[in-house]
Amino acid sequence: METTLRGVGVSHGVAIGEVRHMGTAVLEPPAKQIPAEEAEREQGRARQAVEAVAADLNARGNLAGGEAQAVLEAQAMIAQDPELMSDVDRRITVGSTAERAVYDAFSHYRELLAGAGEYMAGRVADLDDVRNRIVARLLGVPMPGVPDSDQPYVLIARDLAPADTALLDPALVLGFVTEEGGPTSHSAILARALGVPAIVALPGAGELAEGTVVAVDGSTGEIFVDPSAEKREQLEAAAAERKASLAASTGPGATSDGHKVPLLANVGGPADVPAAVEAGAEGVGLFRTEFLFLDDSTKAPSEEKQVEAYRKVLEAFPEGRVVVRVLDAGADKPLDFLTPGDEPNPALGVRGLRSLLDHPEVLRTQLTALAKAVEGLPVYLEVMAPMVADRIDAKAFADACREAGLQAKFGAMVEIPSAALRARSILQEVEFLSLGTNDLAQYAFAADRQVGAVSRLQDPWQPALLDLVALSAEAAKAEGKSCGVCGEAASDPLLACVLTGLGVTSLSMGAASIPYVRATLGKYTLAQCERAASAARAADTADEARKAAQAVLSGE
Repeated sequence: METTLRGVGVSHGVAIGEVRHMGTAVLEPPAKQIPAEEAEREQGRARQAVEAVAADLNARGNLAGGEAQAVLEAQAMIAQDPELMSDVDRRITVGSTAERAVYDAFSHYRELLAGAGEYMAGRVADLDDVRNRIVARLLGVPMPGVPDSDQPYVLIARDLAPADTALLDPALVLGFVTEEGGPTSHSAILARALGVPAIVALPGAGELAEGTVVAVDGSTGEIFVDPSAEKREQLEAAAAERKASLAASTGPGATSDGHKVPLLANVGGPADVPAAVEAGAEGVGLFRTEFLFLDDSTKAPSEEKQVEAYRKVLEAFPEGRVVVRVLDAGADKPLDFLTPGDEPNPALGVRGLRSLLDHPEVLRTQLTALAKAVEGLPVYLEVMAPMVADRIDAKAFADACREAGLQAKFGAMVEIPSAALRARSILQEVEFLSLGTNDLAQYAFAADRQVGAVSRLQDPWQPALLDLVALSAEAAKAEGKSCGVCGEAASDPLLACVLTGLGVTSLSMGAASIPYVRATLGKYTLAQCERAASAARAADTADEARKAAQAVLSGE
């Protein structure tokens, strides 16, 4: 009998196929004592395993490229963390085997993070994956991971580590479903980049029997177990209709009555540019520059290296707009030379612009590199700062840009509720706003964006979040300036219409989402979008907001 389950849809499309489960995690190694004379040999085994896993993660990153590369390189850094390795060595010295010492050291670190409620707790799945890979190598057993199969399938997992998600073969993995995770988790972001239908935060997904046929609708978040022939036809027809509308939709982003809404791409580096150009991006709305700094956590990249990387992206969009976010370090992206190592809660500490203002030479080098990279290019460069809290922050950033001789527009990201509430004040110092809805939701609801248990509060349809977007957009309009969205909210086609109705002036997203947003936005007038936005804000829950907007746009 057909049954329906509902999670959080995070990547558009429909997949119909048999269930295959993710390989099980590494078993807990036995706790046996070793004689003291074996300690040095075990420490050597542990170091070799760590280096091998780090090398494998870096190799996977090189193969995947783009955002995935930065994520996997960050995982490799976790594997080689000096404090963790020091703990492993200590445990071996007092009698643990290499595999048990790794298991216990990582588990201890995991508990510390989760128990303290830190932002890094959201990377527990990443941490577990690194631990399991090291322990598997030490035990000589297969790595946990994607199942082998000659036939296409729907992948079911408790959670998906970035190392697995980044190298999924879309020809075999029709779609995936996880029990944990949230709409802005690494796996969700990478799924959208791959164009694989995906659903997260679906409790009980692991209980689906191997071989069961399921239909996954990544747009609605619904899974149909043992779907009838009629349901399959209905879903396939809907998917075909979506595909046809995508093919018919080309050109700049706009509503049906001609109100322009530039559709821009989020990129993590030069490797992401080809997909953005192919998708018809009108520019870049979020150029994450962290990829340059994650190669070596002990020092910043040279000015020359930065100029080369920035210019590659700028050259790809002649006459287009490229918005560069300066280094956003701290929290889940710690850098030894920049971020404090002893903060009790890094997400609420010295991260983003705060780190850069504490290290003005790092900011100065990056801004100087951008100034040199844009010389002679017919591109509209805009540079923005992450984690701006108030006018003082905005002025400090704008002053730094001017001192570096940067010929560009200076902007501020709205990721902290105070920035949305005082947007007009901030706009006295900068020329545009860009809403990072992922962090804005995290801070507005005190809900870590990587924790599945609070994914309800990370839903970008939450009316309170829409209120903060509206405040920012209204402030920008009053000041005659622009206000874009570069968070994951922009990748939801229906929500893109609502954001437009709230007064947002541009939308930036992963390249794979651009055709869906363009096609949907082009179906409705600006007035319809405004009515949908009002209906969504009048709701009390995210689900009610989504349904209210849909009802307005469908004419129900």
